[in-house]
This record gives sequence, structure tokens and C-alpha cells, in this order.
Amino acid sequence: MTRVLITGFGRFPGAPFNPSGPLALAVAHSVFPLLAGARRVAHVFETSYATVDRELPQLMARHKPDIVLMFGLAARTRYLRIEQRARNARSVLFPDVSGFRPRSRTIVVNQPSILEGRAPADQLVVAAQRAGVRARLSRNAGNYLCNYAYWRALEVSRSGTPLVQFVHIPLVARVGWRWGFRLRPTHGELTRAGEAILVALLNARRRLG
Repeated sequence: MTRVLITGFGRFPGAPFNPSGPLALAVAHSVFPLLAGARRVAHVFETSYATVDRELPQLMARHKPDIVLMFGLAARTRYLRIEQRARNARSVLFPDVSGFRPRSRTIVVNQPSILEGRAPADQLVVAAQRAGVRARLSRNAGNYLCNYAYWRALEVSRSGTPLVQFVHIPLVARVGWRWGFRLRPTHGELTRAGEAILVALLNARRRLG
């Protein structure tokens, strides 16, 4: 059985509610038939550097996932962003939820400027779109905790396992009404997209062997 770790984040300064946490839990507990063969575990990180540094290695060691699917909030975006790479960079301006601000703009010195994901990003975009949610490729995961967690997970996956993917999500609509000409996705719509993305990742993992 394929082991899957699904993560999200809690609140952070400027975002008193973070929908990525509930989304991770919803996808982990989904009864969607195509996910029946995946043993899924969800985890919601406190949005702090210290928490990611402490808990991500513990989760990797305890669950030994074949796939890591990470969700995070991009509040200014109105579509899913399938992140293709993490940058060796972090902001020294924006504090995490504990008030900590990094002193260095680099995550790890003397390491590559980027780490590329191995997941089939194009296929994940198509999967989300077929589930009814707008999605695009992205090559910039930012310089906050989302990028940081993605970088740390990709570090672990350099040997080939697990298959890691980070997905940025927009704020969710409380009701399905249109604002201008754009429809902000609901939690249910994001859950369907998350299910579809995970199915695509499971298929990709099987092809990789």
C-alpha cells in the first residue's frame, strides 16, 4: 500500500484562518474510491520555521511516505498553483507565527539555488482543471514558510523517495458566488481538486517504481 503524507499549515500573521490545514485533513480522510489503495496521514504544521524543522523529519521517519503532498495558502491568488521548484531563499522581513524572523536570506549555504520537484506538474494541472478548479504551473513558491517546507521536503527526496509536491491554494469562498467575473473556489471544490492531484501523484509513483 502506498504511504502518503498530506500537510497543511495553521494561521500566520495576516491570515487568521488558513484553509490549507482543513484541506489536508479533508483529502487524507476522503472516501474517493481511487484513493482506497493509499494509506494517508495528515499533519497541520504551526506556521513557524522551528516547527517545520522539528516535525517534518519526525513525520518522515515515522511514516516513511512514498508521496508527500503539501498544501499552503497564497492569499492573493485565485487559482491553484502547482509549484515546480523550491528556492534556497527565505524572507528576513516577515515573521512566522511565533514572531521569529530569519537572519539569513539563504536556507542552506553552499547549496544549489533551487531544488526541482520530480512530480509530473503538467499532469497535476490537468487533474485539478478536470476536477473543476482553475490551476496553473508556478516556478516561484515565494520566500516564506511554504517555500521553506517544500525545500526541506525536497532535500529529503534527493535519493528518489518520497515523491514531493507543493500546491498553493487561494482563499476559499464561504459561498459559491461570483466576485466580478471570478469564482473563488469553495472548500469542497478544493477537496475534489486535491483528490484528483493525489490520484495523479499515485499514478506517477507507480510508473517510477
